Amino acid sequence: MKRLMCAISCMAVAAMAASCVSNPNKKAAADSTATAQTADVEEGFVAIFDGKTFDGWRGYNRTDVPSAWTIEDGCIKINESGMGEAGAKDGGDIIFANKKFKNFELAFDWKVDKGANSGVFYLAQEIPNQPIYISAPEYQVLDNENHPDAKLGVDGNRQSASLYDMIPAKPQNSKPFGEWNTAKILVYDGTVAHFQNGTQVVEYHLWTPKWKEMLDNSKFSKDKWPEAYELLLNCGGENHEGYIGLQDHGNNVWFRNIRVKEL
Repeated sequence: MKRLMCAISCMAVAAMAASCVSNPNKKAAADSTATAQTADVEEGFVAIFDGKTFDGWRGYNRTDVPSAWTIEDGCIKINESGMGEAGAKDGGDIIFANKKFKNFELAFDWKVDKGANSGVFYLAQEIPNQPIYISAPEYQVLDNENHPDAKLGVDGNRQSASLYDMIPAKPQNSKPFGEWNTAKILVYDGTVAHFQNGTQVVEYHLWTPKWKEMLDNSKFSKDKWPEAYELLLNCGGENHEGYIGLQDHGNNVWFRNIRVKEL
């Protein structure tokens, strides 16, 4: 726990570091970000996005990166299509395809445009002709003030950092659109925790009766979506491991400082 809290502190430092938008102190901010990232590396984190290329990344169920995704000022950006989820002519979700992860901490920063929606998937499987979320839990990324999804679901369980449509993030401490948030997802032997801006906001346990109960009460229930229900019930497949993915929901969203520590 001590090492985990240290890593969270490093993440908070990164949140106050360089912005991906132009400013007169850009070089100094970049230096601060590099310092924070170095601290994370010392804690065992490895960057899975180099800030310059899509090395290691590709589209879900495809061999290339959809052109709706670009790299902008050291960030992975999904660009506004105005056509809804994966609606761009060459859009769709992306995954880090070099490795499936089992027990890990995933840390990243994110910010959204006004009214924007996205998500981060983990333990994802590639299922032909099916969307990524049929097999993967989702850390919600959202402008809570301006996107209608924030008011749907139950008790805020579609707001940022929530386990989408199942567990609301509490306390809800996201920052407004246009500002950077820090995030972390911890997965260890079925125990999962979501962190937002340095605070743990979600905890749950995969492959348990409670997990089944949550699925039964969600949009992924056996009655509503049997294919998703069976895959999510044994999330991560036979080896309880899977890909990390980023969602194209048709809005401007930025991700940076994406790094993983295997446990």
